Amino acid sequence: MFSRNTLSFSVKVLGISKRFNATKVTKPLEGIRVLELGQLIAGPFCGSILGGGKLDAHKINYCKGSKQDERWQIKIEPPKIGDPLRIWRNLDSDGQSPWFRSMARNKKSVCIDLKTEEGRRLVKRLAEESDVLIENFKPGTMEKWGLGPEDIYPANPKLIYTRISGYGQTGPYSKRPGYASVCEGMGGFRFINGHPGQPPVRPNMSLGDSLAGLHATLGVLLSLVAKNKLGQNQAERTGQVVDVAIYESMLNMMESVVPEYDRFNQIRQPSGTTLTGIVPTNTYPCKDGKHVIIGGNGDSIYVRLMNAIGRSDLVSTGEKYKVNSDRVKEQAAIDGAISAWTSERTTDEVLEVLEKVSVPAGKIYDAKDIVEDEHINARGMIENITVGTKEDGRGWNLKVPGMSPVLNTTPGSTEWAGPDLGAHTNEVLKDILGLSNQEIEELNDNGITKLVNKEAK
Repeated sequence: MFSRNTLSFSVKVLGISKRFNATKVTKPLEGIRVLELGQLIAGPFCGSILGGGKLDAHKINYCKGSKQDERWQIKIEPPKIGDPLRIWRNLDSDGQSPWFRSMARNKKSVCIDLKTEEGRRLVKRLAEESDVLIENFKPGTMEKWGLGPEDIYPANPKLIYTRISGYGQTGPYSKRPGYASVCEGMGGFRFINGHPGQPPVRPNMSLGDSLAGLHATLGVLLSLVAKNKLGQNQAERTGQVVDVAIYESMLNMMESVVPEYDRFNQIRQPSGTTLTGIVPTNTYPCKDGKHVIIGGNGDSIYVRLMNAIGRSDLVSTGEKYKVNSDRVKEQAAIDGAISAWTSERTTDEVLEVLEKVSVPAGKIYDAKDIVEDEHINARGMIENITVGTKEDGRGWNLKVPGMSPVLNTTPGSTEWAGPDLGAHTNEVLKDILGLSNQEIEELNDNGITKLVNKEAK
């Protein structure tokens, strides 16, 4: 692995830093090499999760330009090549996105022009030396470049070839372009997300991309287990293709939507802030202008909730409040009673009362609440990493989400922030492919590869 001193980074975990200061142990994915050709969210998120396991992750960026092209001097202006996520949303003073610094942590940036024959040959050679490949291009793109599974498997039958696309690699829709926003609709999520009688609502994030990245991660881990079993059975090919469709990642989380339609011909409808068939679970207003979420839908929890807010009459009045299936018919009355109680109290006052009687309730957090929360920090879920160094005009701290899930013996950790574009090109070409300094220099001169200009300020 690249040394800490060379990378000039530091990691500080807030709260329980001892979690990462224990006796050094092997990380769960140490020794696994991943080649990521992903861009934006789905593919890179998969690589980011796997990267927490200490694997050797190489991010291939599409690069183009001559050696003297000042677009490579990232301190002057945002790069116009590489992963588009580098220049999405708010940018730091070095022209790079903090989001990218978080998403690309623990990865090495290798800059290669994939639209040149020589560049594709280099990537193919890297794939032949890797354990996992991740890509989220439109189906057929990798095959067009001569980098599809059947192009790689003759030389590397152990490769786990992970593919993320809108609709999957097969089927009548497979060739369609598929962003998460569109695939969330096909997966059924957009239909039920919103208020009755209103247009479907989009969450302010690409949920489908992140879920696809999680499914891809699961596919990689399952394939690593299968790889060992196939090897024990002396299979000729122990690697396999992991085919993740964004719409299927959404469909997979749709709970009872499909079986209930099949058995009862019921189509679940948008329900606003409530959950169909579950009462009470809702968002309730407080005196301080904020809202709380209360989940009082368990039968015994409901009793404690009603007694706590002084509405025991909504417990003892006949059978209609006894079990959830009956309470559904009385949702308006129950939610009205809870709202009347919460609206006379601040958020903290509501939570203090409900915590004492063990009723699930909580605030709705924004970003400020998250980074300042005592519990989140105590569990190491906010990490401080350093971007660049004081010498190169940067050296600022950046808060990023911690590694989840938490493994108590082999925890993940952030080793370094997302790197500058092409920061590891020469290192990877030399260490993995065995290229000489002269060969690397020729590739740089011809614009096939690129190492970021370290002298740019």
